[in-house]
Amino acid sequence: MRILYIILALTLVACAPRPAPVGMGQGGPFPAATRANFSDADPHPFTGRNPGGYRVHGIDASRWQGAIDWPTARANGVNFAYLKATEGGDRRDPKFTEYFTGAQRAGVIPGAYHFFYFCTDARTQARWFIENVPRTPRALPPVLDLEWNHRSPTCTNRPSPDHVRREARIFIDIIARHYGQRPVIYTTPDFWDRNAIAQLGEETWLRAVADHPSKVYPGARWTFWQYSGTGLVPGIQGKVDLNTFVGSPADWQAWLAARTLR
Repeated sequence: MRILYIILALTLVACAPRPAPVGMGQGGPFPAATRANFSDADPHPFTGRNPGGYRVHGIDASRWQGAIDWPTARANGVNFAYLKATEGGDRRDPKFTEYFTGAQRAGVIPGAYHFFYFCTDARTQARWFIENVPRTPRALPPVLDLEWNHRSPTCTNRPSPDHVRREARIFIDIIARHYGQRPVIYTTPDFWDRNAIAQLGEETWLRAVADHPSKVYPGARWTFWQYSGTGLVPGIQGKVDLNTFVGSPADWQAWLAARTLR
């Protein structure tokens, strides 16, 4: 009889559901924010609020970052990672899936961004993003990256501000319907000013590597601030973009609960 009980107990343990990795589950709190242990290859003396005054930091990355040790990066303050997924209507970052999975397993909240290409229509680009980026629960909302590509050998178009905003709205609406969350807009100072991106009324991620966003984008509300393109992070070889979330760790948890994918 004792042997029968042991066999039964072992069977129940084997059949019990395994807990999801940190950051993968459908419910419960998100991973607690860890403090940033970053440095910078070319630090800038900010006159506004210093990035170090914020508590929740992360990175954005593409294939150029090479191999990433996600557990080490997470332990040193990488709490979120926006990862390049697609560009235009036919280009996919070859590191996207590897990075996304590695970040998720380490407890880094991942998200995907699309680099907009001004020689392909917005509907084609939205379909391409959807084709390549699964709707993963508890991932960050998608990002629409709007900036001029000065190095593009195939597309030097700079359409009118009205055209830029019209195409952006088409992309945003398609993506929002599919993923259940409106995308965040990433942009740069020159693109923001020239194209009146504030008129879109969307949540923003702003690049400002020479001063605080309040000085570079007067009056703008932002959720993420990209404050360096020359960051040095344990677990990542070479330089990487550094970003911070606007609020406290408690604000971060609340934002994730409201804005991550279901």
